[in-house]
Amino acid sequence: MDKYASRFWGTDYDHNPSLTDDRIREVESILGVTLPLELVSLLKVQNGGYTQGFVFPTNRRTSWAEDHVPFDELFGIGNSEGPSGIHNILNSAYMTVEWGLPQRQILLAGDGHWWIALDYRGSSVPAVAWIDVEMGEEVRLANSFKEFLEALLPCGAVDGESGLLKAN
Repeated sequence: MDKYASRFWGTDYDHNPSLTDDRIREVESILGVTLPLELVSLLKVQNGGYTQGFVFPTNRRTSWAEDHVPFDELFGIGNSEGPSGIHNILNSAYMTVEWGLPQRQILLAGDGHWWIALDYRGSSVPAVAWIDVEMGEEVRLANSFKEFLEALLPCGAVDGESGLLKAN
């Protein structure tokens, strides 16, 4: 089992089918990218749903908060016959057009107004980006999905009143 999975997943709200290596290869072919190994490992344990509830610390203000963005869900891989709910990374091309997002993004989480995405524009190894559509904001969060996972903090690290990360 992947070292991240045991402390990562919460409720499985989409009940996507289990992933096989063949399905992963098919999805990568459809998307035209190679998905990060850490993402594939997580999705093989649970194919999308709520996480245990995380935030990603930022060193600059975003439209979400002064020092973090949320990561309380991770999209899975649903069917490939057109859009099938917002929680499907296969909807990335459709949502890119619908929301006017930059090209070569694989959407991992978000609600249309904001997204966390794998950004393949600079390399075949994607960075992780925060994109706020309404504010026209784009922030590189991490240079890789592995780096992104390793920096996640539990939601409890945020002070409810101020919305800021609690001091260590």
